Amino acid sequence: MGDVAVGARSGHDGEEHRGRPVEAADPASDSAVTSGSDSGATEDGTATEVRGGGPGDSAPAVKKQRSFWKELPILIGIALVLALLIKTFLVQAFSIPSDSMQNTLQQGDRVLVDKLTPWFGSEPERGEVVVFHDPDNWLAGEPVADPNAVQTFLSWIGLMPSATEKDLIKRVIGVGGDTVSCEGTGPLKVNGHALSESSYVYAGNTPCSQDDQGGQFTVKVPKGYIWVMGDHRQNSRDSRYNQSDKHHGMVPVDDVVGRAIVKAWPLNRWGTLPKPDTFDQAGINDKASASAALTVAPQGIALVGVVPVALWRRRKAAVERTR
Repeated sequence: MGDVAVGARSGHDGEEHRGRPVEAADPASDSAVTSGSDSGATEDGTATEVRGGGPGDSAPAVKKQRSFWKELPILIGIALVLALLIKTFLVQAFSIPSDSMQNTLQQGDRVLVDKLTPWFGSEPERGEVVVFHDPDNWLAGEPVADPNAVQTFLSWIGLMPSATEKDLIKRVIGVGGDTVSCEGTGPLKVNGHALSESSYVYAGNTPCSQDDQGGQFTVKVPKGYIWVMGDHRQNSRDSRYNQSDKHHGMVPVDDVVGRAIVKAWPLNRWGTLPKPDTFDQAGINDKASASAALTVAPQGIALVGVVPVALWRRRKAAVERTR
């Protein structure tokens, strides 16, 4: 509206000005142009509001829009920063390198891992599928990928799964305080309760492996650690077969990257990774609670025993002083 007001002269005004000095123009016309809020009338009688400065004012400069090619590097930079932040704090993509989690996960699947909840103190729970750093050379002898520079950069910002990070993916079977055991071919037991694993253990596998390499075991999981196993029980080098390492096959909670929540690729295998119902069965926490109570019991018994003795000695001393 402003640039319209500066050049506002009707054709009728032009006829009146022809042949006479500009100073002789109708004062009312000059007033309409210089006023910033007065109303004027168009030739058809419709009232219009005229805004703008006087004849001496210049039209406001129109800001020139930056070209697309100049904005493109800025947009790419913002996208890269966002991708890096998402990978670091929210979600990261991982590629499944082996068959140890069949049929839940197939080799070549891409999963999205929730990295946000651990920042708020959330710890892995039984039944969850988690990604964790190699605790103590579990991947010794495994082939190492040799990505090119582009693949390395894209995996660094989280747009591609990392081909060089030494990470593993397994299912959490036991958490701190749990007792996990395998006898014969199974079933696998947690705190004395048998797990029904037919919904996720690889078809044809037995829940427990009969071998002398670690397939038969009874372990107590320390606080701050988890016990993990693959769903393809006869094709998974998991906690069972790493009991000779410095953590005795346990995975420190601090080494857990996050919880796998979605199978994102290929599209025909898209789906969530929920916790199986068998880990919610009644009583599965009983033994863990009992072990915690036993840890406190000696101190409680000692306190109960010491208090009467102390009172008895104080009373005895008071009697002796009165004699």
